[in-house]
Amino acid sequence: SPEELILANALSGATWSIMLAFGAALGGFITYLYGWETAIIIDAATFLVSAVMLAGLDLPHEAPAKKEKPNWQDFTGITDMREGFKYVLRHKEVATLLLVKSGWALSGGILVLLTIFGEQVFASGGQGGKSGVLYSVRGLGAAIGPILAWHYFGETKKDMYRSISLSFFVASGAYILFSRAPNLLWAIPFVLLGHIGGSIQWVFSTTLLQQIVPNQFRGRVFAAEMALLTLILSFSTYFTGLGLDHGVNPRLLALRLALIFLVPGTFWVIYLRLNKKSIGNP
Repeated sequence: SPEELILANALSGATWSIMLAFGAALGGFITYLYGWETAIIIDAATFLVSAVMLAGLDLPHEAPAKKEKPNWQDFTGITDMREGFKYVLRHKEVATLLLVKSGWALSGGILVLLTIFGEQVFASGGQGGKSGVLYSVRGLGAAIGPILAWHYFGETKKDMYRSISLSFFVASGAYILFSRAPNLLWAIPFVLLGHIGGSIQWVFSTTLLQQIVPNQFRGRVFAAEMALLTLILSFSTYFTGLGLDHGVNPRLLALRLALIFLVPGTFWVIYLRLNKKSIGNP
């Protein structure tokens, strides 16, 4: 039911995050003991296991209104994604919510830096154990973030919008502190807090989109959202890697990425002020 969407998305996010934390810890441990080649082989095998488990899943779906001869755009999903973007451009609130995850992705290069901090800044010898710890903490933060927000800030439309706005500033502050952390123990709570903020954005923006987008457009809207998210995240990680290749200090890169979180955060504050009445409605 619509009333259960927040809890359902929070549980879904928590499940994903717990597995991320477990996988990251196990990956770091295996890399430390047996090397990265073994870790990648095991990782690839888990995807095959997942594919087998999902192969027999039977999901309800609606048949299209009329059947047309499929073309390459249909097979690649381009048609659905294009229709999704058309719908988004006609609806301001949907367009705004679509940018939440992409706003976080502007600073997505921070995920690259978790590895760099674990292997170079906080460790010597290129050992992967500390990187695994940081990714595990990331997963833990992502697991508890939406549940905490749901419990303490509420579940109305207005509450979720406010939580999304606040979460950008939480992520920014946390990673500013992370950029100055002297060692792994100091870094852990900052990574935890940063991804509490990130998971709130993810779960609440997903829930709001599910509530306001009609069934017949929902899949296409989410396809457009993920396409934009992936594109922006790719640019962020590319330029972060480029900076590292050119000798930019990882701490300076982390600080810059943390400050970028303030851009979408400020946008959300302005948007909330300009749309108080419509956001206040259930």
